[in-house]
Amino acid sequence: MILHIDMDAFFASVEHLDHPELKGKALVVGGDSGRGVVAAASYEARRYGIHSAMPMFMAKQRCPRLVIVPPRKDRYSEVSRSVMAILHRYSPIVEQVSIDEAYLDAAGCGRLFGHPRAMASAIKTDILNRVALTCSIGIAPLKFLAKIASDMHKPDGLTVITRETLSDVIASLPVEKVPGVGRHAHEQLRRMGVATLGEVRKIRPSVLVERLGKFGHRLSDLAHGRDESTVIPHSPTKSISTERTLSADTRDREQLKQHLLAQSQEVGRQLRRQGFLARTITLKLKNTDFKQMTRSVTLDHPSQSSETLYRTAESLLARQALDRAVRLIGVGASGLIADTTPRQACLFPGMGRKENGWNKVDRAVDQIAERFGRSAVHRGSLSPPDDLSMD
Repeated sequence: MILHIDMDAFFASVEHLDHPELKGKALVVGGDSGRGVVAAASYEARRYGIHSAMPMFMAKQRCPRLVIVPPRKDRYSEVSRSVMAILHRYSPIVEQVSIDEAYLDAAGCGRLFGHPRAMASAIKTDILNRVALTCSIGIAPLKFLAKIASDMHKPDGLTVITRETLSDVIASLPVEKVPGVGRHAHEQLRRMGVATLGEVRKIRPSVLVERLGKFGHRLSDLAHGRDESTVIPHSPTKSISTERTLSADTRDREQLKQHLLAQSQEVGRQLRRQGFLARTITLKLKNTDFKQMTRSVTLDHPSQSSETLYRTAESLLARQALDRAVRLIGVGASGLIADTTPRQACLFPGMGRKENGWNKVDRAVDQIAERFGRSAVHRGSLSPPDDLSMD
């Protein structure tokens, strides 16, 4: 049996935890600018029809007394680590799939914790006692059904799908609840007259593949109760990125370069913290018409230098024609290797010394930020004009 643990309204619940005076109030986490979106909504806010990814202006229209708090990524990560540490006390096979959810394989844990339902109850109690937050847990013999089960009785739910009830659950399960069925697949299935996963059994796999591509094979397997997905204890980081929706659309390259500089510092900081070097740097842009573009370049020498990331992203931006104003910009690093991986020395010593110099600056800034907070030191070019002074 596989458990899927999903924290309830995680970001919003952490804010309620840290600010008891907001308990019971409709609260959302997100930006309060004219272009801000809801990152998370408390259950009190959800009663007004507010949900994640909703434009903030629309959320405020639905609930005039809505409490809006800015996101605190470091705090959420801290609580997430505490939750994951609890899960590892119950099984060595834990797969964290996001900051607030994870799968756990209960195989071989029966002698210590009893039936998976008893094990799930103990986990819920442990998280509540140690972290003061609730979670919902789904239990099923198949991984995809465990995730679906965790969402059936939120918040603070515990749902078990047994082998005996598996077929009936699949038969009545709406196809839009199946992981992987997005808007396009849902529309294709609707046109085929398919509303439940059980009805997929009546469709030949070849027809599903013709309409849905490779996903048609997987959907057919799931409809027949076949899911060979396992709980993977550790999934190595494949990329690190950050992006931002701008407060106003712009074609001003200098303004865009300012955002790239701040984002390159953040990605570089994460690379150094996690001990990675990046082979590939990616620039992401989204225009006013929501058309997304990505441009990438592979470095001659893997790097974790914020300056190298910035110069690379800046060169990609310089080559990009800005026919339309930009509403979102981002920087990503991929092709990650461990910082201890042997790599070829630079053929041009001067270039190597230059990057080493920036690496020393980066690490010094990281240490200051770690001790005194990120606002303690930053690039002068990122300061508003009023913050600059000359002695």
